[in-house]
Amino acid sequence: MKLVLRLLILPLFVAIFPAARAGDMSGTWKGAFDYQGESVPVVINLKIDGPKVTGSVVNGPLEGLSPAPEEIHDGALAGDTVTFWVNVDYQGQTHKLIYKGKLTADQISFDFGTEDGGWSSPLTVKKSADAAAAPAPLPAPDVTGDWKGTFDLNGTPTELKFHLKSSGNQVTGTMERAGDAPLEVHEGKIDGDTVSFWISTDYEGQSYTVVYKGRIAPGQIDFDFGTSDQSWSAQVTAKKI
Repeated sequence: MKLVLRLLILPLFVAIFPAARAGDMSGTWKGAFDYQGESVPVVINLKIDGPKVTGSVVNGPLEGLSPAPEEIHDGALAGDTVTFWVNVDYQGQTHKLIYKGKLTADQISFDFGTEDGGWSSPLTVKKSADAAAAPAPLPAPDVTGDWKGTFDLNGTPTELKFHLKSSGNQVTGTMERAGDAPLEVHEGKIDGDTVSFWISTDYEGQSYTVVYKGRIAPGQIDFDFGTSDQSWSAQVTAKKI
């Protein structure tokens, strides 16, 4: 009878154990990798929901490397192995990095590198001691700099320039349309990967409040913007210059 019970319980234990260990992957993991002799810190935030993995990767500081959180794409979990990819902005170029990591004891051992195999590195991360109580907040993306894009205004390509400065979650600066005076940005803020603000402008003798909301991505901001009464709206992709 004891032998029968052992044979029944063992498969159940084997099935549950990897799932229990995989559940430990949720949280904040910290480590560093070597890039040309320089140690680059990394924070990986993981959320496990069955076989699905979501979260973000924050790299830096490293000259030329964007410190903004990079969203995890196509995250998957198989046993104690996690895979995903992120886009990173380095020296003005966007690179796709592929991650493959294995959970061992209290750490995840990653091999990651560019999609074309031109560069790769090992990375070992350990779970943050305070992650169990509350995941560490991600630093706000830095939108400081000059940005430029063109949108269609009644059939006319119209250039916009943004001169932004961010400090934490607060954003200040100006916006200008080609040939017009700069307009001050009001109530600028960053929430996650979204920047928002409003400006006051005159058009054909009327004053309007125009609200901007943009999704921050490596090297660009994708804005939806329009009048506060929603009577007019447009889109523009502003590239960093």
